[in-house]
Amino acid sequence: MNDFKQNIYIENNDDELLKKEYFSLFEVNENKFENVNVIVSVGRITAKPVFALVCDPVYNAAAMDGIQVKAEKTYSASMLNPVELVENIDFNYINTGGAITKDYDSVIMIEDVINAGNDKIKITSPSYPWQYVRTVGESIVTGEMIIPSKHKIRPLDIGALIGGGIQTLEVYKKPVVGIIPTGSELIDDPKNLKEGRLMETNSKVLSALLTEIGALPIRYKICEDRLEKLQEVIEDTVKKCDIVIINAGSSAGSKDYTSKVINNLGNVFAHGVAVKPGKPTILAQIDKKPVIGLPGYPVSAYLMYEIFVKPLVYKYIGLSEEQDTAIEATISKRVVSSFKHKEILRVVLGYVNDKYIATPLDRGAAAVMSLVRADGIVEIPRNVEGLEAGEKVNVKLIKPLDIIKETLVSTGSHDLIMDILADKINLSSGHVGSMGGITALKRKECHIAPIHLLDMETGIYNISYVEKYFKGQKMALIKGVNRIQGFIVQKGNPKNIKIFEDLQRKDIVYANRQKGAGTRILLDYNLNKYNINSEAIIGYEKDFSTHMAVAINVKSNNADTGLGIYSAAKAMDLDFIPVANEEYDFLIPYEYLEDDRVKAFLEILCSNEFKEQVENMGGYSCEKTGEIIII
Repeated sequence: MNDFKQNIYIENNDDELLKKEYFSLFEVNENKFENVNVIVSVGRITAKPVFALVCDPVYNAAAMDGIQVKAEKTYSASMLNPVELVENIDFNYINTGGAITKDYDSVIMIEDVINAGNDKIKITSPSYPWQYVRTVGESIVTGEMIIPSKHKIRPLDIGALIGGGIQTLEVYKKPVVGIIPTGSELIDDPKNLKEGRLMETNSKVLSALLTEIGALPIRYKICEDRLEKLQEVIEDTVKKCDIVIINAGSSAGSKDYTSKVINNLGNVFAHGVAVKPGKPTILAQIDKKPVIGLPGYPVSAYLMYEIFVKPLVYKYIGLSEEQDTAIEATISKRVVSSFKHKEILRVVLGYVNDKYIATPLDRGAAAVMSLVRADGIVEIPRNVEGLEAGEKVNVKLIKPLDIIKETLVSTGSHDLIMDILADKINLSSGHVGSMGGITALKRKECHIAPIHLLDMETGIYNISYVEKYFKGQKMALIKGVNRIQGFIVQKGNPKNIKIFEDLQRKDIVYANRQKGAGTRILLDYNLNKYNINSEAIIGYEKDFSTHMAVAINVKSNNADTGLGIYSAAKAMDLDFIPVANEEYDFLIPYEYLEDDRVKAFLEILCSNEFKEQVENMGGYSCEKTGEIIII
């Protein structure tokens, strides 16, 4: 790794060591500065300290509307012994900001002045020297440093700079960052979406991220997977930009040309980093400029941007790498990792029983919604095999802590109505199935657990499970919605799926829900009822965590059917074979009914607006929504 000429691909390059050695290759040239007008300098980084050219104020100025006086003439004033003053002899009227004349040294507010007629006034309390007077240089003194070097200029700094007589100042130039998206399968126009074509999103996200931190991004057109074309584009981009990002093509596929092209034009410093996701990252140099190849998966691209690109840009604009705000939290479920790499885990956070709870999100490198939903990041070091449920972890925050503290944490069964609720209140939903919700509630890792658990003996939903798992604890079951469960099937039901026995057919692939999900329990209840062996069902062992995941896999022909709710089938324009009506409710400890977050939840749940939205989705009824059963 110390030999820059070496082209290596070692998956366990340590990211921190790699970053330090790679960054040392690039020194910011001292001529990378420019002068800008103060008025448009917000967000720029100062190249040197800025000193005041003038005082603020440059004269002794009245701080109030009133009269200017000589303080010593007022010392004897009192309620019992008012002092009378004559205009133009003992005082003059003055407005805020007016210049104090040389004969006066104090201001009395107009509210404390009594009009005595004939150009005379009375005062009933003494004044003192320089009362309500902004003296010369009170705010800024000539030669005083207003802001230091390497300071990010804020809106509030603008007033001080202008007050100190500064019109222009020297700042670091914005580094020009060229972004080259690659991939023959990528398109920009959704009208052209079809099989074999994907929307290109990474370059737009990277452009926004770079703009946010003070760089000047230039996004190039999507480059097809042709070596000659890619080399031409990279060569041109390097000439025009300070930093070059090549997105995708960094792995080891037959059309991943990035590493080869860079070696033709310059040198690859390292290819591969021991971080998951993000392993195939490329760090290189062409014409003494940094060239970074980011992986194509959205999560990988973002995380590697955070590790390598962002701190490099900070180096170019004169800032030190930001220290992340971090908190200690309890991880809510077991996470298995590998010794081979550091893993970056996205989590949602909640504040439950005076402690922060971190719930892992989808770990896939393409799971872009895991970034949208994430409240923070947990790093699992290379020398750790994973995390155990209940273990303390350090979480780097992505969202503000005050918002996280206001969030109602829901862990349990998935339903589309949770999205409606989350649009109206701060709600974090972890989709781990009904039994997963009960477990989280028992461990005091959530406020509320959505459940729909069928008692296989009585056919009654939810109550028996609460009685079984929360013996001796007072609980509240908030009635949610009645909904229809059934077989989600392709349009026209081409496989003619009607009953549970059809799932045994060899031409049927089933999309199953995860263990502990109420829908999975409903399936197993019926398999037992009709004496069907689960081993006879193709796809039974493959888990999906939401109704929408089941629906999209039916829509995409990955499966022929799966149990789910009617609203998911409707959302995907699929057909639906009703199987059962069930009760989707919300379980909470009784004492949480006094929690402000739960009160806000109940208010929304009971509102006519919410009920109308839910019933308009189809497959729901809200006769008992919001009713509370104490167990």
